[in-house]
Amino acid sequence: MTAAPAGRAGALVRLLQLAPHPEGGWYREVFRSDDAAPHPDGRGPRQALTSIDFLLAAGERSAWHRVASDEAWHLLEGGPLRLWLLPPDLSRVELHLLAPVGTGGERPRHVVPAHWWQAAEPAPSAAYALVGATVAPGFDFADFTFGRDDTALVQALPALQPDTRRLL
Repeated sequence: MTAAPAGRAGALVRLLQLAPHPEGGWYREVFRSDDAAPHPDGRGPRQALTSIDFLLAAGERSAWHRVASDEAWHLLEGGPLRLWLLPPDLSRVELHLLAPVGTGGERPRHVVPAHWWQAAEPAPSAAYALVGATVAPGFDFADFTFGRDDTALVQALPALQPDTRRLL
């Protein structure tokens, strides 16, 4: 079993009953819609919506991965959080900073389009970041791919943003 982080992050892991997530960090599903329907892309039935609490402590990361549905990230506490994105064509790396609304254009949420690669980590100044992640159609591990298992992504990162290879 992975040891919970220290301080407020560890307290949140215990209070919210979070467990280690396969991509890194800590999570717990908090909602799964009762409504399910076949998805038009042929994936089969998916819940209309799912939502998790997800926590990354300093030094933890959400490894590069993609989901076959749209995913909205919402900063709930802590942060800022760096949310790294790559479109399916691997043409560029984008960095979105989730932080309380500020005069520098910061926003507490960002939506990752379906099939985009994503990775996340607390900003260097952050002790932790607690986010909600909402997926529609609902999350299913059958729709999840790790970046480390995708040869094209692994080969593209050094040319696009070499320092993000550590997030594989």
